[in-house]
Amino acid sequence: MFSTTTTTTTSNKPHNSTSNNKPRIVILGTGWGGYTLANRLDKNKFDVRVISPANHFLFTPLLPGTAVGTLEFRAIQEPVRTIRGLGEYYQAKARTLDTTSKTITCQDIFKKELFDIQYDFLIIATGNKTNTFNIEGIDSHEGKSVLFLKHLYHARQIRNRILECFERASNPNISVSERQRLLSFIVVGGGPTSCEFTTELYDFIHEDVSKWYPDLKDEIKLTLVEAGSGLLGSFHQSLSEYYLKKLQTRNVDVRLKTAVTGVCDQQFDNTELPFGMMVWSAGLAPVKFVQGSGLSLHKGRIEVDEYLRVPDSKGRIFALGDNAIVNSGELPPTASVAEQQAYYISDCFNNYYYKSIIDNENNDNENNDGTELPLPGMVYMNRGAMAGMGFGGGVMDLTKSDLPVPKITTSGLAAFLQWRSVYLTKQLSYTNMILIPMYWFKQIVFGRDISRF
Repeated sequence: MFSTTTTTTTSNKPHNSTSNNKPRIVILGTGWGGYTLANRLDKNKFDVRVISPANHFLFTPLLPGTAVGTLEFRAIQEPVRTIRGLGEYYQAKARTLDTTSKTITCQDIFKKELFDIQYDFLIIATGNKTNTFNIEGIDSHEGKSVLFLKHLYHARQIRNRILECFERASNPNISVSERQRLLSFIVVGGGPTSCEFTTELYDFIHEDVSKWYPDLKDEIKLTLVEAGSGLLGSFHQSLSEYYLKKLQTRNVDVRLKTAVTGVCDQQFDNTELPFGMMVWSAGLAPVKFVQGSGLSLHKGRIEVDEYLRVPDSKGRIFALGDNAIVNSGELPPTASVAEQQAYYISDCFNNYYYKSIIDNENNDNENNDGTELPLPGMVYMNRGAMAGMGFGGGVMDLTKSDLPVPKITTSGLAAFLQWRSVYLTKQLSYTNMILIPMYWFKQIVFGRDISRF
């Protein structure tokens, strides 16, 4: 028998102590923008601190495959704390911003305690959340029969829900109507994530379910719903039409120009379309911190200049990625944009930008917004677009690419091989460069894992 005494201390004092005179850069977010920036900033010059509820970077282009077991979750994430020279990482959510005192109030995700972090420079790279467009029933069913596909835990939820539906449908006491409902899978959205997940789910059904659940395979129904007139709207029209035809030849019920108006009792409102699982991937909305930041917003995104600086912040606040909109023109909310913007900001800081800000303030010159920097503004380079189509298929569009390559479109096996090659070589660690082809090989030879845990 033993006894212990536990003392809990809660402090609202800002975390502003440093053991050096380095300017402190606080980064909000660990996505393509935040993680890339934290990796590239010169730690000999800056005290870099990262705040994010996710303690890992997620390689989002391969996320749909993890939801059905083509890849395992660990193969597409990189822990934040592996960044060399990182000052501190706080697993928390940013709640409020005080630009006068240069302080961010954060909330720990475990005990929900509040604490303050002071910054010299702030980089907002929180990204966006899934937009439900205030459709009735989506939020109340979210996490149950309606699931999103944006984070790693979403993919785990989807995999468990798929397997739950098959296990429940194989119960001998289940009614025919209930079995048909459980075996109806709906994907909402016509973008790359929705389309790629649909084809991954089709492969799982065709290659694995038919083997392990042979009595159920003929009752499975897969539906893709898109409010627009076509799929993959940012791709060349020929590729959009090609993708649509391929889905239709695989007996996927593609419903274009169809909007979801409500979800109740696990079926569409005013329609006879019951479902066992709906995956919602149909839009983006700003996170609460951005909405309440007090910064200038346009369409829910933070306005920035060509240098990615937030107006009226005296050059102290930057925003990039999905949560930012450049005054020179709206950029697509893609990983490529966020990554290129992170490269641009890191180059600015690693060279001279922060010194010019400090010098201006020491000379009582507060006009750091709108002042031209001795470098060009951020210029986005379109590197083309790719989308997988399950094993052996894909589309690649280089018609709008700024790269010195032929302006062509590619589909089928050639696009599939290019798609896998590009994303394999873009991995940030040798660990995942080894794990990913191993899991691909395992899936081809032994099939996908159907364990539910």
